[in-house]
Amino acid sequence: MTLRELFRELPRAVVSGPLDAEVHLVTADSREAGPGAVFVAIRGNAGDGHGFIPAALASGAVAVVAERAPDAGDDEGVAWVHVGDTRAALARLADVHAGRPSRELVLAGVTGTNGKTTTAFLLHHLMERLWHRAGMLGTVSVHDGVESRPAAHTTPGPVELQGLIARMAGNGCRGAVMEVSSHGIDQQRVASVAFDAAVFTNLSQDHLDYHGTLERYFAAKRAWFEALADDPLGKKPVAVINLDDSHGAELAEVLAGRMPVVGYGFGVGADFRAENFHQAADGTQFGLLARGRSTLVRTPLIGRFNVYNTLAAVAAASVLGMRLREIVHELPDAPQVPGRMERIGQRDGVTVFVDYAHTPDALDNACRTLRELNPRRLVTVFGCGGDRDRTKRPLMAAAVSRHSDACVITSDNPRGEDPEKILNDIQRGLGDCPVARIVDRGEAIEKAVVTAGKGDIILIAGKGHETYQQFADRTIEFDDRSAARRALFVERGNQDPRR
Repeated sequence: MTLRELFRELPRAVVSGPLDAEVHLVTADSREAGPGAVFVAIRGNAGDGHGFIPAALASGAVAVVAERAPDAGDDEGVAWVHVGDTRAALARLADVHAGRPSRELVLAGVTGTNGKTTTAFLLHHLMERLWHRAGMLGTVSVHDGVESRPAAHTTPGPVELQGLIARMAGNGCRGAVMEVSSHGIDQQRVASVAFDAAVFTNLSQDHLDYHGTLERYFAAKRAWFEALADDPLGKKPVAVINLDDSHGAELAEVLAGRMPVVGYGFGVGADFRAENFHQAADGTQFGLLARGRSTLVRTPLIGRFNVYNTLAAVAAASVLGMRLREIVHELPDAPQVPGRMERIGQRDGVTVFVDYAHTPDALDNACRTLRELNPRRLVTVFGCGGDRDRTKRPLMAAAVSRHSDACVITSDNPRGEDPEKILNDIQRGLGDCPVARIVDRGEAIEKAVVTAGKGDIILIAGKGHETYQQFADRTIEFDDRSAARRALFVERGNQDPRR
């Protein structure tokens, strides 16, 4: 592909310089720039890519895409493309250079505060069972249809994202599912990805350190759906929305008449409606009313919130063309999602769960779910991340105290903050809930587990699948699940976890 062919896809750009060079790479990283590279200068919070244009040119880049005209001598012997928004340009160029791979797959995207990963895992499971080969991009892992590897970001940058989708298509995947983060939407990482289904799970307080307000956070989510409604990129996308969530109901109203909307929930207006929900420690069953028929659904996941996740996956699979009868048949074999209400084990009547819950709403749901299993006591181990939204810390604590008999507050990823000060913020919201305060997360988990008694349930919340812990000066290997397993098999003591 030549520069002329590539830049033809930027209709409002001002292009100058030679355009006959072959393009081998599109990148926003000047360290990757070399002969045949197109360097796109991105303005970010941490720095401005325009400052790295000289480095990219010195490395042999054949073209620059920037939000300014070239200075004298900048464009000597190279192509220069002046655009209003380089993030949007990068997304478009990455898509075109990769061969528009998202148009070769049946692709679903899942966004929302909670439930993205579980919904994506469930939908990927259905795709694999019914279509035999499928891809997945998410917080926990990336699956290209052949092999899986740990994920670095929930939503990768546009160049990496388009490359992964192209690999899935090349591996023979019929479909794929990906988590779509608010950061990814706001930074236009998915701007030129063609989706067949767009799922909205819910919205509650999170990422306010980035978006500033809940309204702006929702606006970022809404912008993705509105972009798909305005420019479906050659497809006919369907919005799959949780109508029981107030923001979901608002989104459905905004999209009415602009794109097809399929609603799910427990309410009577839902196209995919759950009723008669029953759960036990080993799974859940509920009645599903959809497509004019009633069906019994069984899933190994527990919790009312996982009924919503299951409904989202079922509705999305249905609008993607799978038969409802076959969808329901495959759900009992759905995998346990790493770090999402993951049952770690049981010993001497003590059961331990690990969950990624790190928002007030997610913690409330997780604690409520385990309380409904009627434990002798529910003990919750949790902390809050440093250098993130401080206002949610007492709210998370209040959610835990509503349902827990005792709690252990500890470090999450303290990053650049003093862990003791984070615990002070948390403790202000605990009320009368008996609390043990242990900064070291491994020690906190061990204390909670080894001092528990028969019939107790321990919830370890916040980090879920993560295998590291971030401090101001280092990142260490740490996995809640491994720490919990070790604690389950140490010699049990008789101490009270509040001491």
